[in-house]
Amino acid sequence: MPKSKRAKVVSLTKTEAAPQERKASLIERIRDSIDAYSRIYVFSFENMRTQSFKELRVEWADSRFFLGKNKVMRVALGRDEEEEYRDGLAGLGKLLTGNVGLLFTNRSPEDVAAFFDEYGFLDFARGGFEATEDVELEAGPLEGMQHTMVEQLTKLGLPVVLDRGVVTLTKRHDVCKAGDVLTPEQARLLKLFDRRMSEFKIVPVAMWHADEVTMLADGAVGGAGGHVGRSRK
Repeated sequence: MPKSKRAKVVSLTKTEAAPQERKASLIERIRDSIDAYSRIYVFSFENMRTQSFKELRVEWADSRFFLGKNKVMRVALGRDEEEEYRDGLAGLGKLLTGNVGLLFTNRSPEDVAAFFDEYGFLDFARGGFEATEDVELEAGPLEGMQHTMVEQLTKLGLPVVLDRGVVTLTKRHDVCKAGDVLTPEQARLLKLFDRRMSEFKIVPVAMWHADEVTMLADGAVGGAGGHVGRSRK
C-alpha cells in the first residue's frame, strides 16, 4: 500500500480565512478520506442548491463530498511535491480554483461518468442569473393568480387589473430575454409563473488514482483526457 505522509507538519499561516480549528478539522477529514478511498475527483459546479446537494450526498452515501476553502483543501492534498500527502496530489490540488469541490469514492470511473453525465437539477433562477431563454406573457387572464395578488404583481412590473374577479394582463409583457441579467423582480415573476432555468450541475474535472492524475474531457472519464503524470520522489 502506498505510504502516506501523515506525519508531515504543514503550516496553515497562508490560509487565515477561517478559524484554525475548522481548518485543521477539514484537513484531517480530507486526509482520512484519502486513506479510505481509492479515487479522488475534483469537480466543478454551477448554480449550487443546498437541498439538492444534501440529497446528492445521501444518494452517494458510500462516498464523501467536500466543499470548503480551496486554499485549505489544497493544504490537505499538498501545495507542492514536498508537502503532498500522497504522490500526485499536489497536481490535483492545483485544480482547486473557482467553484469546485472534492469527491472521494471507490466507485468505478465508468459509474462516476455515467451518473454525472445525466445528473442535473433544474431550479428557479435568482437575481443576478443570466436568463437562458425569452419569457413572454400574452395579454389576457393569468391562470393560477389569486385576486389578492394584483398589488404584488403590479409592484413586480406587470400591467394587471382585476376583471370580474380574474387577474388579467392588459397587454403583452416581456418578463425577460435570453442573456438578460435578472433583477430580483424578474426572478420573482419567473418563480410565480413556474419557469425554471437555473440548472444545478456537477462536472468531474480530474481524477486521482494510484498516484496519478487524469484530466477528464467534458466531465467524462477517458475521451480526450490524459495523464498529468506521477510525481517522482
